[in-house]
Amino acid sequence: MKEVKPSKKPLIYYYFIVLIIVLLFNMLLMPMMTKPSVTEVDYGKFMTMAERHQISEVQVQDQEIYFTSKDGETIYKTGKMDDPNLVTMLRESGAKFSQEVVDTTVSPLLSLLSWILPFVIFIAIGQYMSKKLMEKAGGGNSMMFGMGKSNAKIYVQSTEGIHFDDVAGEDEAKENLSEIVEYLHDPTKYTEIGASMPKGILLVGPPGTGKTMLAKAVAGEASVPFFSISGSEFVEMFVGMGASKVRDLFKQAKEKAPCIVFIDEIDAIGKKRDGQFGGNDEREQTLNQLLTEMDGFEGNNGVIILAATNRPESLDPALLRPGRFDRRVPVELPDLKGREDILKVHARKVKVADGVDYNAIARMASGASGAELANIVNEAALRAVRDGRKEVTQADLEESIEVVIAGYQKKNAILTLEEKKVVAYHEIGHALVAACQSHSAPVQKITIVPRTSGALGYTMQVEEGNHYLMSKEELENKIATFTGGRAAEALVFGSITTGASNDIEQATKIARAMITRYGMSEDFGMVAMETVNNQYLGGDSSLACSPQTQADIDRMVVDMVSRQYEKALGILRDNRKKLDQLASFLYEKETITGDEFMSILESEDPSAPEALPETEQE
Repeated sequence: MKEVKPSKKPLIYYYFIVLIIVLLFNMLLMPMMTKPSVTEVDYGKFMTMAERHQISEVQVQDQEIYFTSKDGETIYKTGKMDDPNLVTMLRESGAKFSQEVVDTTVSPLLSLLSWILPFVIFIAIGQYMSKKLMEKAGGGNSMMFGMGKSNAKIYVQSTEGIHFDDVAGEDEAKENLSEIVEYLHDPTKYTEIGASMPKGILLVGPPGTGKTMLAKAVAGEASVPFFSISGSEFVEMFVGMGASKVRDLFKQAKEKAPCIVFIDEIDAIGKKRDGQFGGNDEREQTLNQLLTEMDGFEGNNGVIILAATNRPESLDPALLRPGRFDRRVPVELPDLKGREDILKVHARKVKVADGVDYNAIARMASGASGAELANIVNEAALRAVRDGRKEVTQADLEESIEVVIAGYQKKNAILTLEEKKVVAYHEIGHALVAACQSHSAPVQKITIVPRTSGALGYTMQVEEGNHYLMSKEELENKIATFTGGRAAEALVFGSITTGASNDIEQATKIARAMITRYGMSEDFGMVAMETVNNQYLGGDSSLACSPQTQADIDRMVVDMVSRQYEKALGILRDNRKKLDQLASFLYEKETITGDEFMSILESEDPSAPEALPETEQE
């Protein structure tokens, strides 16, 4: 089939700009360049030259008089006087009255050049730039000023680049991608049996899990060209430019095959086509061109497409069908072993002291992504430098986890004694309720030091190992633990504060999920009342039920949280003495470890810390 060349319409814009510049040049600059100088003289010299018949032309204005000498080379200007004999004097001098004295005539040759020369210069520049862009692109598909040309960055194999050894915690994803690298190195091993590699591989997962890093690792492992471009770079102001960029990208890729093309954030151009009036036609044209290139009449032999997104549910079904993106590779949050490996990888870049327990740090950083773990190691190194040490210690890493989770310690935040007392009881309430329940994570640390996130204190619980499933009892215990802080305030002080706002939010969220999504309600059973959208971007939920059912759900959520609140109150009443002792100890120390907490809780020593003064009322 004959290839259809892209339109050269963008050249029209270029020549239109040239025409505007030429017009401005002739209307504004040329008169200024050709305007002769004017010599200002007094009125006496004007009268003398008139009497001597030395004036050729004269122009009388409201405030000034312009006149030209007989030789026609000099133009004079003088102020106008109240002279009744002025007209008579000028007639006797033989001067001619002119409508425009200032001579602005230009030679015909100069006038012609002023129009032709700018055109010639700009056309020459345009042809030169067009030629250079065509040579750079390897063909005639380039548009003026790079419009319609792909902005993809090309990477080659480098000894200093990222390799699979530098990516930890995503063994399954690396296995899928290493197969692609092997195919590009030795395709005969696969073609002999009749197998063909997927045309496209889609990396999906939450932000910060290493999708882009995995793609860079492929570039480091494969000795083939690697094209990298973001989905947003295809969208241009002019309609059709995005599709032209897609054509240019695949043209370059086919010329350098075998190669890999990586499109980051592909959801910028790959969203579902809804067909609504007024939609982004440019984006749809770009998507249509991408679909054609990935599965057109010509095969993309040796061109593998990698793409990354954290919104797979928003992509067009035509893009996800077999033959285009054949394989989806989840890049999820790392588990305990993965977090430990990731910490070790990033710890290679810093000087770490001997004896650091990476497993303990990984357990404390439950739910952290690869990017957050890298930030934790970097924060630990910065803390070591601030303290004047040459190595990162276990304490640095533990503190950096708290910095990433809750922010830095607020050095200027000074709580009143009463507020400090309330916060101490609040945090001990959380910890005591958690410790007195089964199936709860052990308490790792309790602090009442304010943080920049707005928290006046927090209680850290750390799971012993991986935890993939949670029973109904465990979820109810978590709700009770969240309500423990408010319960302690009400029990000890007889009043409540605003400090439990985040606890209330978390408890309500768990209770609603139990009823609407997990099927843990006796009234609804195994019926989903809520759907989750954008699971990798916070998981926004939307109810799919009648208004009456929504009212029933709200009532059941209130009942569930209230039951767990009453359970927390009962635990704290039964352990009131320990509550006072632990709150007194935390009040004095401000930060205590889980071991110190459990030691006081399990101790029967009468010399344990006494209760805080004026806090015995219930």
